[in-house]
Amino acid sequence: MSETHPQPAEQVLPPRRLDPRTVLIRALPGLPSAILAVPVVLAASRGSGLTLAIALMISALLMGVALIAGWLSWRMFTYQVLPDQLVISRGIIHRSRRSIPAQRIQDVSIKQGVLARLIGLAEVRIETGGGEKDEGRLDSVSLAEAHRLRELLRGMSRAAAGSATVTPLSSDADEPILFQLRFGRLLFFGLFRFSLLWIAAILGAAQYLDQALDLDWDRWAQVWDGARQELQSRLSLAFALGATGVAIGLGLMAGVIRTILQYYGFKLSLADGRFRYSRGLLTRSEVVVARRQIQLGLVEWGLLSGALGWCAFKVQTLGGSDHVSGRQELAPFARASEVQPLIALAGLPVFDRSGLRPVSAWHTRIALTGFVAIPALILVVAAIWFPLVGLLLFTLPLPLVVALLRRRHHRYALAETSLQVSRGVLKRREWTVPYGNIQSVTLRRGPLQRRMGVTSVRIDTAGGSGLNGPHIHDLLHRDATELVRRLVERVEAARSSAR
Repeated sequence: MSETHPQPAEQVLPPRRLDPRTVLIRALPGLPSAILAVPVVLAASRGSGLTLAIALMISALLMGVALIAGWLSWRMFTYQVLPDQLVISRGIIHRSRRSIPAQRIQDVSIKQGVLARLIGLAEVRIETGGGEKDEGRLDSVSLAEAHRLRELLRGMSRAAAGSATVTPLSSDADEPILFQLRFGRLLFFGLFRFSLLWIAAILGAAQYLDQALDLDWDRWAQVWDGARQELQSRLSLAFALGATGVAIGLGLMAGVIRTILQYYGFKLSLADGRFRYSRGLLTRSEVVVARRQIQLGLVEWGLLSGALGWCAFKVQTLGGSDHVSGRQELAPFARASEVQPLIALAGLPVFDRSGLRPVSAWHTRIALTGFVAIPALILVVAAIWFPLVGLLLFTLPLPLVVALLRRRHHRYALAETSLQVSRGVLKRREWTVPYGNIQSVTLRRGPLQRRMGVTSVRIDTAGGSGLNGPHIHDLLHRDATELVRRLVERVEAARSSAR
């Protein structure tokens, strides 16, 4: 039997402000840019009489104005927890007062960036199921205040959803771990997230330094030309392979580092009808996903990692897009045997590949037209004026293979309780959408589709509309119309039985 815990009267406190160190947290990220802007301004104003002292004074003045504006913004921001709502007031010139009723509060997440962790601050995000990014967000409160708010708001939400009694919530330590990424698996995961972003970073840094330091690139070009002529006779296949190996090694290293920063310490637990996961090395995030908010399930298989049996399990929740309240990764790198129990705990049916049907054969022809024929024509025409562009024609075999394989992997089925869709070649995706969660079904035909007599069926859930959804492409028009009719019948039946 649940124990009665009425909300104490002393919890109704006057409006509070964020931690005063919020001003520092907001100002520090812009400090490096302000400092590095000084040499850029000097280089741009060469010959106009602007000295280093004047540039520093202007930079200091701008930073002072930013600090004053930040202080005013902090001063005018308050929050107050009332027995049935959270009230947030903000604004310097235009004041706003937002009330979030307790019954709309789904849960509370806590996030800590690097600097916030060093000085003991945290961001509190109130999950409401709405699509607005900052509907309920307190960006800098003390860690103790963050935990106090989380427990208090959870209790209010439960009381509003049920009765005047509140079931005691389990603590984080009491929640059993459903899935976690240990360090060895984390490193292996990073190898599949190969990235060449380091090249873009080097080029961006070079461009910035060129503006700041006025580098003489003509002189460096002459040096490079001399070095190239010196090394040209010594270049060999081994040298080319070595350079390629270095680039691949750096790409793998970048993927591993990015993965560690994002997923370090990933742990998933379930308690009180809510999934909770935490992750991150420098920026530590804790996100809560209410099971009743889950709209659909998605299992993704990478090209190489999928061949080795690794996949990711994601869910789409109320809230929209890929924001923290939208698509969530409950298992970013797991075996299928680890994902199946999580799918069941999320209240989703099992994905059954045996009942899937292929889309129209026109799907392959449309892909060949859009991925191969049209790009090839554009490249041929462009090569008339820019001959080097013609080298890109050698990259067309990859989209050709993808186009030929698309129909094999694009299938769908109306299962007993859910719509099931698979799609993708380089990354295979399998969606499971319970009928009761489907919000809209749309028939769409592009110019090429109309000419070929095929139609796409677009499936949208609450908070989950977008291009990367469980849509079914290139069905014969009569088949698409019949599919929509049957799908709507099942959606209405599911909603009628839920009433």
